[in-house]
Order: sequence, then C-alpha cells, then structure tokens
Amino acid sequence: MKILGVVGSRRKKGNTSILVQEALKPLARPGIEIKIIFLGDYNINGCNGCEGCKDTYKCVINDDMQEIYPMILESDAVILGSPAYFYNVSSDMKAFIDRCYCFEAFTEDDRSVWMGVNEALGGKYAAVVAVCEQQKEEDMGYTAELMEKPLEALGYRVVSTVKVLNLFAAGEAVKCDKGMKDAKQAGEKLLKILQLRDKLKKQLSQNLFK
Repeated sequence: MKILGVVGSRRKKGNTSILVQEALKPLARPGIEIKIIFLGDYNINGCNGCEGCKDTYKCVINDDMQEIYPMILESDAVILGSPAYFYNVSSDMKAFIDRCYCFEAFTEDDRSVWMGVNEALGGKYAAVVAVCEQQKEEDMGYTAELMEKPLEALGYRVVSTVKVLNLFAAGEAVKCDKGMKDAKQAGEKLLKILQLRDKLKKQLSQNLFK
C-alpha cells in the first residue's frame, strides 16, 4: 500500500508541512509506503488547456510533473495540504491540481458525461489539510474546497478535511493542540478506511462470488 503526502507550502518546516506529516503518522505501519513531496521543489507549469491529454490521459507538458504522475497513480491514497493565500490554495497547489486534469475522461459528444481515471479503476481515498492565518473560517476562503472538489472529480473519496486557523509563524502548529489532534485523526480515519477496503475485498472474494 502506498500513501502520498503533497505539501503546497514552500516552508518545509512550516505549519502546513507539520500538519500533513502529523496526518501521515498513523499510516506509518508495516506494509505501507509513505512518500511526502513539497511542490516547491518541482518546476510545475500551469495547464495550458490544449486537450493534448484527451485520448492518452497523459499530459503533454514536459516538466517535473512527469515525475509526480507515477507517484499519484501508484498511491492508494493522498493527503493534500495548502496554506490559504488570498482566500485560495497556494499557486504551487493550484498548478498541481490543474495538471491532474489529464486524469479526466469525457464522452466525445457530451462533455457533461465524464469520469475520473481513478473512478474507473475502482476509486481511491484522500484527506485535505488547509491552514489559515486568520481566526475566522470564512477568511480561509476556498482553500479546502479547491482541494476537495478536484479530488472528488478525479475519483477520490475525501474522508477528512482539516481546517486549522490562527497559524502564521513557521512551526507554531506544534503548539496548536486541536489542529494537531484533527490532523492525526484524519490520518487515523484514512488508515481505517484503507483497512476496511482490504478486509472487504478479501471477504467479497471469498464469499460473494462463490
């Protein structure tokens, strides 16, 4: 089993990073491979809307996203994290999300009929972590939703969304008991979902189809 953590903040020791890593901790078990990436380490261009991925489901832009695509495809679950930048996700996270458009499929004659590649392959799972400097949730804007909605469109079931407020100075998340607890619980729930999936698949293969 593989889990991918994606940090949309360029502060590797910042609050988003701390909370994503806290969410990943419950998943650190034998048989589970965890990888965390910091989008700031990669050169990711924005989607140019060329539809070059229409038939292959592979992006034609040759940049560092080509290194990330296999990680996405091989992972059973992802945890995305972003700070709120002007009521939205960071530019790095937005570029990453937009470039996952290549995993969408549409019918030729009706684009209202669509499906994510992951959905066709059986579905995957995700959790989202959003971090905001302000004290009111509305000041977080669309940060969480901008990660949730694309994940759902791509065939992920978002099992937890963590929203942590009033964090600005790098690293102060470790002192935020509620934020750390919520992040850990998100990871625990994701683990339980994956364990239930594996248990159910085994039970169904032994009983339902005999």
